Amino acid sequence: MTGPEDGAGRRQWAGAEGAALVYRDDAGAQRFVPLDGETSLTLGRGSGCDVRLPWDERVSRVHAGLERVGSDWTLVDDGLSRNGTFLNGERLTGRRRLRDGDTFVLGSTSFRFRDTTRPTTQLTKVGEQLVTAASLSPTQRQIAIALCRPYKHDDPYATPASNQQIADELFLSVDAVKTHLRAMFQKFQIEDLPQNQKRVKLVERVLGLGLVNRRDL
Repeated sequence: MTGPEDGAGRRQWAGAEGAALVYRDDAGAQRFVPLDGETSLTLGRGSGCDVRLPWDERVSRVHAGLERVGSDWTLVDDGLSRNGTFLNGERLTGRRRLRDGDTFVLGSTSFRFRDTTRPTTQLTKVGEQLVTAASLSPTQRQIAIALCRPYKHDDPYATPASNQQIADELFLSVDAVKTHLRAMFQKFQIEDLPQNQKRVKLVERVLGLGLVNRRDL
């Protein structure tokens, strides 16, 4: 398979059905990688990878792979990548089956897996409307960065920044922070979660989708 920089056809998904990867390149253009007819692909910065991300310095030369197992696609990271692969906000170790709507991040690049040949479950409906960087206002993104700051060093005991900490950092009122967070809870469709889970889930989503990455922190 040729790299995405080769294909004008990579900008549009030729088939209405089938499996594909969807992502944006360094210029912000949406790219599609049809998977039908393939059995495996490698993703990384290296020239030999099937899907190349030469602009993303946080992506390893060979970072991760996709492999077909029966009728399913799996995402594989066997430890080749230095910065890891994050699937739906969680760091991937080994192999995981992909479902329609799943999102995974390599470096600072976010991919969405689509498979229109398989029924969409309730699990994948959460990601039905993908939130992008353009979906967040500048203030909301700054709040998201401040919220995630305690996770800078991958501390397993980290917890999201408090409203007061965010307000102090950004010179906002606590009420303003709460208002923006409520709006983001709605955008990410997590407003119905218990109050003590919303903030953690928001951190998972913005990091998992690459809307905030660790160099922002």
